[in-house]
Amino acid sequence: MFKTTWPKSRAEFAHLVVAGVLMHAVQLGGSHYAQYLGMSAGVAALIISTQPLFTAMIAFRFLHEKIHPGQWIGVAIGLAGVALVVWHKVDLREVGFGSLLGTLIAVAGVTAATLYQRRFSPKSDLKAAAVVQFAASLAVLAPLAFAVEGFSVRYSWTLLASIAFLVIFASILAVSALHLLMRQGEATRVAGMMYLPPVFAVAVELAMFGVLPSALTFAGIAVTCAGVAMTVWSRRRS
Repeated sequence: MFKTTWPKSRAEFAHLVVAGVLMHAVQLGGSHYAQYLGMSAGVAALIISTQPLFTAMIAFRFLHEKIHPGQWIGVAIGLAGVALVVWHKVDLREVGFGSLLGTLIAVAGVTAATLYQRRFSPKSDLKAAAVVQFAASLAVLAPLAFAVEGFSVRYSWTLLASIAFLVIFASILAVSALHLLMRQGEATRVAGMMYLPPVFAVAVELAMFGVLPSALTFAGIAVTCAGVAMTVWSRRRS
């Protein structure tokens, strides 16, 4: 369990670097920078939640993956459910060209990273992959951070806790779980689960901050879960 198998060739190492930069530097960098430019969390979440749709389209067209009508409907229903969940946080007034471009780049990054690692590094050691990919992302993002912000940081316990949560849960555990599931199932079925983070966010808000979900949010959660179920558990046909 704790034994780590490192890449044995330059090609294996390079594939992990590419997937890591796309997943961490491009996806997370693009989405967070969009919010830095003023995009609301609701708009960013809604745009990034189109990832299962793009994954299904690419898997169908280029990976020759069979996607049944029920799954296509599930992908659409799941996206509609996410829209309801984050509707109260959607604010279009601060959506500019830069922030919109950032989220679109983020969507492209997470979609490409997921399919790239599935195709070129399907059996890589996830622990070694995490180390290589974090190092590669640091090499990309550190110069950008210096150029854009100059490393001006106001440290606080809230900031450190947020960073710890993003690194441990959003980057290490979530990404590793995503790649592990990709090895076991079809791309569309696994990508459909990407609709669930906004639902989990509602639960975290309730548990940590006492924010009671509205009726619309509850309806969105139900619709999202129904869409995910249709995408993941749609009956296979020969």
